[in-house]
Amino acid sequence: MAESFEFREVYHFTSGAVGEPGDRTFYIQASDGERLVSVKLEKQQVGAIATYLRTILEDMPAPSAELEPLPLREPVEAEWVVGQIAVGVSEEDAQVVLVIEELAEEPYDEDDLFADVSVGASLRVHLTVDQAAQFIITSDDLMDKGRPPCRLCGQPETPGGHVCPRLN
Repeated sequence: MAESFEFREVYHFTSGAVGEPGDRTFYIQASDGERLVSVKLEKQQVGAIATYLRTILEDMPAPSAELEPLPLREPVEAEWVVGQIAVGVSEEDAQVVLVIEELAEEPYDEDDLFADVSVGASLRVHLTVDQAAQFIITSDDLMDKGRPPCRLCGQPETPGGHVCPRLN
């Protein structure tokens, strides 16, 4: 089983990709200053986290600084692949808590109530408003650097074009 991580004091939290558009591998990366953890996920998951964080930050204090996209740090080596993602707010600390769980390798067997249920690893990070806002900026920048969407169907275009289902 993979290792779980919790970062209550986060010094580095970002999303990023390695590779060329159309052949990129996406990551989320967190560090507490001593450990650097990267987990692999899908582009849509990065976008969904950013969208949800944007909604949460509407009800929180505004970021205190002008923020820039934050790059991945080397080495970028995935600990595991992301499955489920949960986001919460700690109102007493004015922090966003992000819980990222490992993709389960074996599906849960509903017929075998006595089977070992293996719980995957997790990454739990406690983010300040500034860190959550910086993640949004970084993720938006990351999405903008991808392949342009088809003007008809919205699917990513390839350099040679694509077979658009709307032209069928």
